[in-house]
This record gives sequence, structure tokens and C-alpha cells, in this order.
Amino acid sequence: MNDEKRWQIYGHVVMIILSVLAIVPFVLLIIASLTDEAVILAEGYSFFPSELSLEAYKYLWNMNDIITRAYGVTLFITAFGTVISLVITSLLAYPLSRKDLPYKNLFAFLVFFTLLFNGGLVPTYFVYTQVFDLKNTIWALIIPIILTNGFNVLLMRTFFKESVPDALIESARIDGAGEWRTLWSVVLPLATPIMATIGLFQAVIFWNDWMNGLVFLTDTRLYSLQVLLNRILEDIQFLRTADLGGQASDAMANLPSASIRMAIAAIGVIPMLIAYPFFQKYLKKGIALGGVKG
Repeated sequence: MNDEKRWQIYGHVVMIILSVLAIVPFVLLIIASLTDEAVILAEGYSFFPSELSLEAYKYLWNMNDIITRAYGVTLFITAFGTVISLVITSLLAYPLSRKDLPYKNLFAFLVFFTLLFNGGLVPTYFVYTQVFDLKNTIWALIIPIILTNGFNVLLMRTFFKESVPDALIESARIDGAGEWRTLWSVVLPLATPIMATIGLFQAVIFWNDWMNGLVFLTDTRLYSLQVLLNRILEDIQFLRTADLGGQASDAMANLPSASIRMAIAAIGVIPMLIAYPFFQKYLKKGIALGGVKG
């Protein structure tokens, strides 16, 4: 066996081990959500629990209408927000990738500056609520995330510089294409890997965001899935620690809080796990080319 073959085997073994280590926590998460509460309290989390139970999912099923609405809100802000983020990011990254853009270094610095500093929570809250009047609107879950993607802009800019030849852009110009036509017909068709990569990044951010809902929303009808699940956990924790007296205290003592936490986590993470394989083939190329210093 030659050295190249041996290193290939070692590489495959290492990657298999790393893959198993990445998958194991999710397997434990699913099993724990199906484990009886008493077993978790007595034996802890286990891959082979002595008793299974669907009580956690039954509890969440009783909130079916609320969770379904939250899923709808989350799907909307994830899909719509990701598309708008890609549009804004590409419209800013493409000019920054061009050598003939006036004051290009200044604009690039301003984008980079946003990665290092921000206005803080209080000024941000007042700007979005008092100036833009976004409180208790669906846009409060979209706009703050759209406007904080400086890293994605720099990543896409570098991809455009490294992967779209200047000669191709010049050829489009000679053929009479303007900047919009060049971007739409020449640049973006070559940018599928970076668009898919940044689209996945943004989708994960939108899907997992709960902070904006916590800060800007009091209307429960606008809660996204993560905001709702966070509130459910807080309510359960409060009810278990509060002195309700009588039968109410007994009922809360029997509430499967540990397994509910795992069920909530499973509900939140599974859709992203399903979506990831469809983007995985673009992820390596997009990051590799977009991460090269331009």
C-alpha cells in the first residue's frame, strides 16, 4: 500500500469519526425528547432509556394552533428575508468588486467597520421603534437582520473578484450591456456557490433568531418559532418554581419539563438539518473562493 492510499484511508477514518461526533448529539436530543420525565430525573440522559414517552410532544400538540402560526411566521421571514438579504448583499458586493468604483476603499472600510462596532441595544431599539416604527410588526423580525450582513458582503465581494474574470465583464460591456444587465446575465449565473452559501447563512440566522422578537414584539400573533419556544420554556420554568398551591402545584410537578426542552429543541433544529444537505455541495466552493483575500 503506497503512502497516498494510506493517507486517504486515514483521512476517511478521521472524517467518519468527526461525522459521528457531529451526529451523536442530535440523536441524543431526539431520544431524550422521547424519554419519560421520571427516567430523565432518575437516570439522566441516555441513548438507551428504560422507558419512552410521548408526553412532551402531547403537551406541545395541545398548542398546535399557536405553534403552527409560529411556523408560518418563521417560514415567511426566513424565505423572504433570505431573498432580500441576497439582493442587498449582491447589489453592494458587486460594485465593491469592481476596480473602477470611485472611493471603493472607503466604502469597503465602512462595511468592515460594521463588523467591529455597533450602536448597542438601546440606540438600536429607539431607532427601530421611534424612527422606523417597527415595533409589533413583522418587519421587526426581518429588517434588523438584513442590515447587519457586512461579513457576507465582503465574502461575496471577494468571490466576484476571484471568480468573475474582468475580460468577461469587458466583453459584456463591448456587447452593449449596462451594469444591471452585466450583473444579472453575466455575474450572478457564475455566483451560484456563493449565493447558496450566503443564502444558507442568512436562512439559519433568520430561522434561529429570537432576540429581535424578544426586544421588538409584544403581540403573540407575530411570534416566530424560536421566540415562541423560548417563551414556552420561560413559562414552564416560572410555573415549576411558583407556589401555586393545591392541585395546580401537583400538576406542574408532573409536567415533563426536561423532555419538553428536548422536544422544543428538536422542533426548532430538524428543519435546518433537512435543508442543509441541499446546500452542502455549494458550501465548500463558496467559502473557499469567497474567503480568499482579494
